[in-house]
Order: sequence, then structure tokens, then C-alpha cells
Amino acid sequence: MQYRLLVAALAASLLSAGAWLVAAVWQVVELGGSPVDLSYVAVGASLGLVVAVLFGGVAADRIPQRRILIVVEVVRGLTFAVAAVLAASGSIEVWHLALLSFVLGLADGFFYPAYSAWLPALLPPEQLLAANGVEGVLRPAVMQAAGPALASALIAVQDPWLAFAVVAVLQAAAVAVLAVMRTTPVRRDPDEVVAHPVRQSFIDLRDGFAYLLRTRWLFATLVFSIVLVFLIMGPIEVLLPFAVKDQTGGGAGAFALALAAFGVGGAVGSLTIASLRIPRRYLTLMILAWGVGCVPLAIIGSTSWLWVMIVALFIVGVLFHGAQVVWGTLLQRRVPPSMLGRVSSLDFFVSLALMPISMAVAGPVGEAIGLGPAFLIAGLVPPFLAVATLAFARLGRDELAHPLDGPLDETPVTGAGAAAGFEPPVVDPERT
Repeated sequence: MQYRLLVAALAASLLSAGAWLVAAVWQVVELGGSPVDLSYVAVGASLGLVVAVLFGGVAADRIPQRRILIVVEVVRGLTFAVAAVLAASGSIEVWHLALLSFVLGLADGFFYPAYSAWLPALLPPEQLLAANGVEGVLRPAVMQAAGPALASALIAVQDPWLAFAVVAVLQAAAVAVLAVMRTTPVRRDPDEVVAHPVRQSFIDLRDGFAYLLRTRWLFATLVFSIVLVFLIMGPIEVLLPFAVKDQTGGGAGAFALALAAFGVGGAVGSLTIASLRIPRRYLTLMILAWGVGCVPLAIIGSTSWLWVMIVALFIVGVLFHGAQVVWGTLLQRRVPPSMLGRVSSLDFFVSLALMPISMAVAGPVGEAIGLGPAFLIAGLVPPFLAVATLAFARLGRDELAHPLDGPLDETPVTGAGAAAGFEPPVVDPERT
């Protein structure tokens, strides 16, 4: 029952996030904004996420996750309400949207670690793959398909302000669902000695980074992710709306349809992976799916047919979200429970560290070299990075030594032991 309530709250939150994506983009367009202006708004969200996510991980390992999620949803709802008032009064400007996006990014920085750390406390280990599959279906289907479709319909009826107002109401629904859930204890080492809260926060951060740096599969995957995000997030978030508008002549509805294709593909990929056994070569398939999944992006900047963009984004969604289900399960199975909030936050922080830069440079680069070359780079470079990551990090040996269908290691790693490099079994002769 608790898990079902969490899924309901997640669905309401994702629906509002997806509607915000389209409403904010089209508010910029209606203000006469350029790709550079949209870069400012996108940078605001990604910068807020990067700034907050490390502290969000520390909080998720110290504070009951339900309380964190309630505060996050309240902040998001108030932010959407402010956007609605500004837009309805005709006083909204691009810098307002950038600032509001920054606040939403800060909230997201606390949301993701808390959700990731709470899920294993609500479900047994053998159900985590299915639960991550449910999230993997909801995220694309609701945030990237239903949310944009809702926003485009509301924009067609009125202006973006109506979409902002509706998503504020959706956030209130998410808060109401979380409020009836029960609080679960934070999973920590009972023998841990806790210092002053401020000092302990930095100790927790240090321990999280120490675990990241000495755990090869985690470090290699996140290095790959940080470069991948730099290459593709700017074109997708900043240039895609203008590719739809300028190359196909489409409006908010066409852009929402393109996002919906990515979302539907993601739902198909997530559901497929969740219905199967965890793959034996989970690291290899995951990295290759992310790398090869970028290839369809290469044609987006050169086609004038909306249906071609839709098919390309559908394929990207299938591979990306299918791999994401494996990644979420991998973290929850191989990371000690007492470290999961921090490792989840480091996952977002490290992999998204260059996202603000990607957003910032995408607009100027798109204007300088054109949309076609920008999407060509985003589509063709990642596969080579994926192969190089697998080869140099020797991830094939690691995945064979640590099958995800084996027993879950719940040995906590905290305090001085983590800082000194202690790592609980299983022994991996290939880990460096």
C-alpha cells in the first residue's frame, strides 16, 4: 500500500514536471525568445540541480525521506503558482523563468536522492527491478508524453499561464498523497558515531566521494555519463524546440508530440526490461544502450519531416530508459543501504555536472554551426565513447564477478572506514 501511494505521488509530480517543460519553452517563444534565451532557462534548472543534489544525498541518508519529499513538492507547487500569476498578469520575462527553473532544480536535487533511498525501504530486493521498471514507464509516459500533451492542450485553450496554474494544482495532489503515507526509519549503521550536524554533513560527503572513487564500475559509468550529458542534453533541451519549429513548421503541439514519442519509447523500453530477468551482461548492455541510443539524434537536425523526428526520438527513448531501469536496480543492489542516498546524489551530480555548460553553449553553437551539425555530433560521438568506456574500465569482468541476481550485500560503509577505503565484500580482483 505504501509503495502504491508513492507511485501515485510520483505520477502527479511527473505530470506537472512534463507540463512545465512545454509551458516554459512556449512561454519563451511567445516572448520572442531565441535559442540563447531558452539556454538561460535550461541552465537555471540544471544549475539548481547540480548545486543542491550533493546536499540532497546527505539529507536523504539522515532525514526521513517522506519529509524531504513533502517539502520538495510544496516548493515546486509554490513555484508553479508564482509562474502562473506572473504569466497571467503579463509581467513574466525570460529572467523570471530562469529564476523559477533554478528553484525547481534545487527541489529536484533533493527529490531524486530521497526517492532512490526510500524505495528499497518499502520493497524487498527481488521486487526492485519491477519497481524501477514502473518508474521507468511512468517517467517517460507521464513526464515526456502525458505532461507535454496536457500543456499543449492548455496552451491551445488559453496561454501558458493556464498550464502553470494546473501543474500547481497537481503538486498539491502529490503533497496530499505523501501526507497520508507513514514515515520509515532512516537506514544507518547503528554503531556509527555522529559528529556535529554541519561537520557530519561534510564527513558524509567525503565518504560518498571516497566510495565513488574506489568503486570502478561506478566511477567509469559516471565519467561516461558526464561526457554523454554534455554532448546531448544541450541539443535536446535547447535546440529540439527550434528544430521542430523551424524545420517542420510545427508549434507547441508538434513539440509536445516529439517529446511524447520519446516518452512512449521510454515506457516501452522500461516495461520490456522490467518484465525480463536482469541481464547477465548488465553493464555492457547498459553502456551500449546509452551510447548507441544517441545515433538517431544525428538525423533530427537535417530532416524537415516531423514523423522522422518522432521515430528517431522513440528509438532513443526505448534504449535510454531501458538502460536506466538497469542502472537504478544496479545502484540499489550493489550500493550499501547506508550510502544509497549519497551515491544517488553523486550519480546526479557527477553525471550532470556539465549539463549547465551544455545548455549554455547549445544555443550559441546551434546558431554558429547550424542545427544539423550540432545534432550530428550529439548522435555519432557517444557510441565511440561507450565502447571506449567498456574497454578501458574492463567492465565485462566486473559484471561477471558481481551478478545482480545474487545476494544483496547490506554491509554499511560509513565514517572512518569509508574514508580509509574499506569496502565490504564481495572481493573483486579486478577492482582498482
